[in-house]
Amino acid sequence: MHTSYTILGANGQIAVELARELSRIQESPLRLVSRKPRKVSDTDTLVSADLMDADATTAAVAGSDVVFFTAGLPADTRVWQERFPTMLRNALDAARAAGARFAYFDNTYMYPQDGRVLTEETPFEPVGAKGRVRAELASMVLAEIERGEIPALIARAPEFYGPGRTQSFTNAFVTDRLKAGKKPRVPVRDDRRRTLIWTPDASRALALLGTAPDDRGAWGQTWHLPVAAQHPTYREFVAMAAEAFGTDARYTVTPAWLLRAAGLVAPRAKEIRELLPRYAHDSIFESAKFAGRFPEFEVTGYREGLRVIAAERAS
Repeated sequence: MHTSYTILGANGQIAVELARELSRIQESPLRLVSRKPRKVSDTDTLVSADLMDADATTAAVAGSDVVFFTAGLPADTRVWQERFPTMLRNALDAARAAGARFAYFDNTYMYPQDGRVLTEETPFEPVGAKGRVRAELASMVLAEIERGEIPALIARAPEFYGPGRTQSFTNAFVTDRLKAGKKPRVPVRDDRRRTLIWTPDASRALALLGTAPDDRGAWGQTWHLPVAAQHPTYREFVAMAAEAFGTDARYTVTPAWLLRAAGLVAPRAKEIRELLPRYAHDSIFESAKFAGRFPEFEVTGYREGLRVIAAERAS
């Protein structure tokens, strides 16, 4: 009997890579759910549903064995506050009604921004409204794990960099500008170490967790998704990117005060303002727990990932 997998919020880069990986490693039916879903593989089943609608979400999830929540929203704080908790609540209720396992894809907005090394045990100390929303969402899933009615897990990733339609500050400031023949920009400081995750790695790891048999012990806990052992500064990252693109490594550092001022008029700059303390400190994301449980997982190195991004420019 095949396992039925459903991805909620199926059009983002993480969801697309997740669908691709699930199709590669499983012969199981794959259901993609969003308001306007698009097929990743020919065999995918598409379901149009608004996750703000509880009945539509329940119907979309019915018959599923494993549900992946990868839904995203526009970078608008009010939209996050008004929509995200309801969307996740509806998804959890639908998974419970279906008796399905629930894998929640998360970010690090709820963590402190003071330079501490981030592990699965790091307490939630959000800075800013979006951070408080993400803390609320993660707490909802933790409560579901504690309730124990359905198996659930949290798969958490740091800031992205990656191919395709990957949306991240690093892509916007560095690789997207290199693709456009422009000089990269670095937010706040260039000498602080950072952890970035290659988006295909995040999706492959999410698929591994969500399809893990009981004897792998993946369910009922939080996982930091796997990252490369290096934690480069932006100075080092730009140098690697410039090498991949075959250009010089010149860049400009945009100070915090200018990003704050730009946030008054530019939506993307506004989004980054509550994360500015993180860019002023080292931001190290630790994934040793995942590496210990899944030692066979191969993490993509920064140079390799940047070569892939650079190759997109010529394709």
